[in-house]
Amino acid sequence: MADPYQVLGISSNATDDEVKNAYRQLARKYHPDNYVDNPLADLATEKMKEINEAYDEIQRRRRGGGQGPASQSYGGDQGYDWGQAQYAPPSQLDDIRRMIQNGRLPEAEELLEGIPQQRRDGEWNYLMGTIYYTKGWLDSAINYYAAACRLSPGNLEYRAAYQRLMQQRQYGAYTTTAAACDCCEICSTIYCCSSCCSCMGNGCGC
Repeated sequence: MADPYQVLGISSNATDDEVKNAYRQLARKYHPDNYVDNPLADLATEKMKEINEAYDEIQRRRRGGGQGPASQSYGGDQGYDWGQAQYAPPSQLDDIRRMIQNGRLPEAEELLEGIPQQRRDGEWNYLMGTIYYTKGWLDSAINYYAAACRLSPGNLEYRAAYQRLMQQRQYGAYTTTAAACDCCEICSTIYCCSSCCSCMGNGCGC
């Protein structure tokens, strides 16, 4: 397997920001959506997979304290089994979350779409749901939020987002108006709905 730094076209001494920037540029270039009905589609898909794996490997090495290509041996006993990778790198999803908060939805969605299917966890679904919510595509947002809750049932942020949309639907406030979606707004809405229901009688009956 090729050296991950060479795959991203950077030095093994590159800073974390340089690694992320190199990954983003390559992800935008080789994203499968750019090659629809293109004879190079299969090659682009393989290249995107290689880029994702290289980024994952660099992050794994750096979390373990190894910076250079010699810190791990490919194919050896310590080699990383990509088939067991179930989650996108936390730092990558953190970056995408910040993009969404800053209104950079197209870039965030592009990076999320570049993450392999087997690594789309609760956070991935929550972030995708937030993008759709902000766009005003609420039915799709609910589906992604529901998947996030199913994959991470103990996460209160995911549950709050899902419950908020379900309550909007229940109380007739289910519109397609794009709106900002942050945790504080979600929690406030749910708290107010719960309080109103309590004041009007015996609760919502949920």
